[in-house]
Amino acid sequence: MRKWAALGVLSLALLLIAVDGTVLALAIPALQQDLVPSTAEVLWIGDIYSFVLGGLLITMGTLGDRIGRKKLLLTGAFGFGVASLLAAFAPSAGWLIVARALLGVAGATIMPSTLSIIRNLFTDPAERTRAVAVWAATATAGAALGPLIGGALLEHFWWGSVFVINLPVMAALLVFGAWWLPESRDPNPGPFDLVSALLSAVGVVPLVYAIKELALVGPTWTALLAGLAGVAGLWLFVRRQQASKHPMIDVALFRTPAFSGAVGATMIAIFALTGLVFFLSQYFQNVLGYSPLEAGLRELPLGLAGMLVVVAIGPVVRLLGRGRAIALGLLASAGGLSIVGFNAQYGAIAVALVIVGAGVGLALTLTTDAVVSAVPVDKAGAASAVSETAYEFGAALGIAVLGTVLSAWAATGTFTEAVQGTAFVAAALLALASFVAYRLIPDGTPRPAVRADAP
Repeated sequence: MRKWAALGVLSLALLLIAVDGTVLALAIPALQQDLVPSTAEVLWIGDIYSFVLGGLLITMGTLGDRIGRKKLLLTGAFGFGVASLLAAFAPSAGWLIVARALLGVAGATIMPSTLSIIRNLFTDPAERTRAVAVWAATATAGAALGPLIGGALLEHFWWGSVFVINLPVMAALLVFGAWWLPESRDPNPGPFDLVSALLSAVGVVPLVYAIKELALVGPTWTALLAGLAGVAGLWLFVRRQQASKHPMIDVALFRTPAFSGAVGATMIAIFALTGLVFFLSQYFQNVLGYSPLEAGLRELPLGLAGMLVVVAIGPVVRLLGRGRAIALGLLASAGGLSIVGFNAQYGAIAVALVIVGAGVGLALTLTTDAVVSAVPVDKAGAASAVSETAYEFGAALGIAVLGTVLSAWAATGTFTEAVQGTAFVAAALLALASFVAYRLIPDGTPRPAVRADAP
């Protein structure tokens, strides 16, 4: 029973991280009036969190394997609380940007720690799949709840309230986490590779920046140079891992179709989920005339379906196997998005949200479980970081690609037509991902990789 209580604590932490990624968007108009930031400062307030978070995930996942995942998680929770307080009462835009960067650092310590502790807590494959299902449902729910929580707070309080809400949650995490969470670490981690840590950040951050730049202003020299820098950083990172006796990530895992297919499917599932929330939030407010709170309420079916699908995952996997179940989830999500393409009335959209939420929830659970199950338990932090880095890339790509398609379509027609056309584009990409998952991911449970230095 204690491990399920621990799962509740870990899910609470993840919920807050997921909510924090989307809750700020609604507060931008209010803080613009209060802090009067420049256009560049507004962009940095919104983006710095995901840049820092994505850039440090691999480093923090590996650090948790070395110093202890519980220790890193609780340290991150304390830091997240302090940074939230700094953000809530920021006297200037520059102060808020620094506070958001610190939130990204703390978030990067929490996210891989939650999943790696789950990998160590639940050694039985069936139990672990159920636990990962709860974890994935929490991430899905957090992304959907962000606009709702933000809208509710902003109707009654000042913009800093979207950060103050973090404090009681982090306090509960510190108290109950210290009590219920077990400590775990890699018994033979080898020396910490600072150069690899830097290269992982140099690879991830410029790529995320390039994707966001493309979404906001289109192709620019800045985006091109950032993209090239990111690719070069990742190439150097991979080369260093291949030559290292104690790599941060065993890149040979990516030669396994099941592993690389699971990582890719994770990215595509989050791509669709984040892109859907992005363009529907605009549609609900700009076309249908809903307030931020009303728009958030109408997006709830997405998160609820993602949580409720947990009960069906076991039977579906037993009936179809892992690979087919992931393919089914992605294909169902494609079908849900196609409904939006044919009918943009809210009744049809509500049905689509339920289907997409259930399909993404199913796929994301099983791909995440496949990734963390493919490595030895002492490398769970690094594997978790790979899964969550794919999550971050998927979120950035979803907004960039679908946002660009939406803007281009809206320039030649109505916004409603743009939403429907974008839904069809996303559905086609999900259908392709479903086929890839069906071909690459086996139906059985992957066996953990054997370390090169194992006897």
